Amino acid sequence: MNAKNDERIVGKPWERIEKLKLQEFLSENKVYSGDKLNSEHLWELSDIIESERDKFSWLLDNDVEIKQGWFDNERDNWDYRQRRRGEAEIIRFIIDRLSGTELSVKDYKFSKLMKHSGLQYTEEQMLRLVEGLGEKGQWRHALSVVHWVYNSKEHRRSKSRFVYTKLLAVLGKARRPREALQVFNLMRGDAHIYPDIAAYHSVAVTLGQAGLLKELINIIDCMKQKPEKIKYMRRKNWDPVLQPDLVVYNAVLNACVPSRQWRGVFWVFEQLRKNGLKPNGPSYGLAMEVMLQSGKYDLVHEFFGKMKRSGEALKALSYKVLVKSFWEEGRVNEAIQAVREMEQRGVVGSASVYYELACCLCYHGMWKEAFLEIEKLKMLRHTRPLAVTFTGIILSSMDGGHIDGCICIYEHSKKHCEPDIGIINAMLKVYGKNDMFYKAKELFEWAKTEDPGPQPSQGNFSSSRSPDAYTYTSMLESSACSLQWEYFEYVYKEMALAGYQLDQSRHAYLLVEASKAGKVHLLEHAFDAILEVGQIPHQSFFFEILCQATCQHDHERAVALIKSMVHAPFQVSKQQWINLFNSNDERISHSSLRGLLDVLCSQNLGSDATIVNLCRVLESLCGSCTSRVLSIDEPVNFATDASTNTDEFNLQHVQVDQGDLSDEACDEREKGGDRELVSDLSHLRHRKDEWIRTNITSELSDEELAFDDQFDCLDDIDDQLGLRMSSDEDDNSCETKVPSADEILKTWEDMRKKDARFFNFKLGQM
Repeated sequence: MNAKNDERIVGKPWERIEKLKLQEFLSENKVYSGDKLNSEHLWELSDIIESERDKFSWLLDNDVEIKQGWFDNERDNWDYRQRRRGEAEIIRFIIDRLSGTELSVKDYKFSKLMKHSGLQYTEEQMLRLVEGLGEKGQWRHALSVVHWVYNSKEHRRSKSRFVYTKLLAVLGKARRPREALQVFNLMRGDAHIYPDIAAYHSVAVTLGQAGLLKELINIIDCMKQKPEKIKYMRRKNWDPVLQPDLVVYNAVLNACVPSRQWRGVFWVFEQLRKNGLKPNGPSYGLAMEVMLQSGKYDLVHEFFGKMKRSGEALKALSYKVLVKSFWEEGRVNEAIQAVREMEQRGVVGSASVYYELACCLCYHGMWKEAFLEIEKLKMLRHTRPLAVTFTGIILSSMDGGHIDGCICIYEHSKKHCEPDIGIINAMLKVYGKNDMFYKAKELFEWAKTEDPGPQPSQGNFSSSRSPDAYTYTSMLESSACSLQWEYFEYVYKEMALAGYQLDQSRHAYLLVEASKAGKVHLLEHAFDAILEVGQIPHQSFFFEILCQATCQHDHERAVALIKSMVHAPFQVSKQQWINLFNSNDERISHSSLRGLLDVLCSQNLGSDATIVNLCRVLESLCGSCTSRVLSIDEPVNFATDASTNTDEFNLQHVQVDQGDLSDEACDEREKGGDRELVSDLSHLRHRKDEWIRTNITSELSDEELAFDDQFDCLDDIDDQLGLRMSSDEDDNSCETKVPSADEILKTWEDMRKKDARFFNFKLGQM
């Protein structure tokens, strides 16, 4: 009895549990409180560190920030039964912190954040981390987290197949097929994380959406084969072989769409039959899509009939493909009938079905009937704003050649929504292609008026009418087609001030034509702007500036341009030089060509093919500048004139686009070039004889004088901007002073600030 009483009174029962809490709390908080520190010294230390922040940046490193409120009222809410903060909050903190940075797995800050989080990185925690990063679109950080955790010594042997499968899903959602394929191959090399059917589904769908058909077929082969070498394999009878199912084969059909491999559809259906699988609705729908993209419209209808006979539920997307097929075939009535059949079957139509039918009707001039389909579309839940629908049907009507329909659709759209920049761009394209300059100008000026800002529209979209790069380009095309070069200059300046640059790969001809019309300074501004951003100007830019410099007898600038062409990623053949002089025979006089040849003869320009070909053409036209005619394969090595110091454009450190290389780059190496040169220059020789007979005592031709007079009559605005190219400079000048693109842009902006009517006094108001 006494023993039992002794057991009951072991310890100190008179001490309550609150005292134990207090002792445990105090034992964990043995931190120096700093009560005896001198506050003046702390302030002095703070001033020193603040004055030399760069030196003490390692001390002020705040890469891992603790949220405010993490430790607020810590002692009040302390519970001895829960000493650690919840892992859900820690995971959320890591996700938020990584989402706001661009840390890589090799960054020490990344390792510091992962180590100090206090997580054990169990399978459940890793799944939540990867999923959370995927929801925020941070697929790179998801890759980094998995790589860092499973390559550390503590977790190297605890890899999880489910975590890697989740990572494949994240990469698929982000449309990263190459990274997903790398992760999949990594899984196939480790028995612990060898892919299961879920992993095969994930990577197959990702590759199918990307159209990587070859890689997808390899995945199917991997499913049917046992790996030869694999790490951590301990079971002898382990067999990971799987058979592809309907999900994998549907992914193959999806991959056939962009590549238009219509024969692959029959292979897939044959494999389904051999494996005892029955095609479902998506199988038939994807097969129809492949046939539509491949132009096999009869097979589209055949697979749609098979889908109806199989008993599969018909979906709105299948009717969308069917309507588009009827549209391509020109069968408008059948397209309308298909949509009416869909409605009678009770299939809930999607907005895309009515949109395709409306575009089909507008393409064939039935825009009034299309308005009825738009009314039905408005009653459906759709993700695109109504302005996008009107933009599409305007372009469809334009493609069908119904300009009146485009204008009617545009006027009708104003009753339903405020025209956004998409509708404006579509109408500018319509006006520009049909020589309706003043309509385009009126719409462009209205778009540039004070924008009320983004307007709420259907869904989560907002509409705005602020001009973009396409708006300016469309207006430039419209101005050029109508030969409205003054307004062309006005639009180009507005475009430059707005921060947009003309796409030289598609619209270089616009600036070349403007230069021929007297707007040389616009071409030179574009030329300098392209060089300043580290790109190579278009070949036509070099040719046009060279012609302008030659016409003005600015041979020093012409030589500088020719020398810079040596560093460009293209070479100019003899035929290209001949075509250039033939197309500009009304602008370039014989005396100008002779002066250019004399300057070239006085310098050591090396043996580059471009320069050699130019010299051959000029010698054949004007006569050799040396005592003998050089052979076609002999390098040009003229005497050097020490008094001439021509600056050349620096293209040596500019990025080179291999796509710009000309197929005619090696024409100068062909044999028999002299015979072709003589025959092709017959037109130029005839011009030379006429010049000699009629202007033997004249230094300049009438054409050249007329051209100089034209330059004297340039607008006053060019005089103020300093953009006019001088034609009366000293022949011995070493360089031509042309303002840079930044200087021109700054001048335009300053003058517009001084006078709000700077761009409107003649240009905007015509």
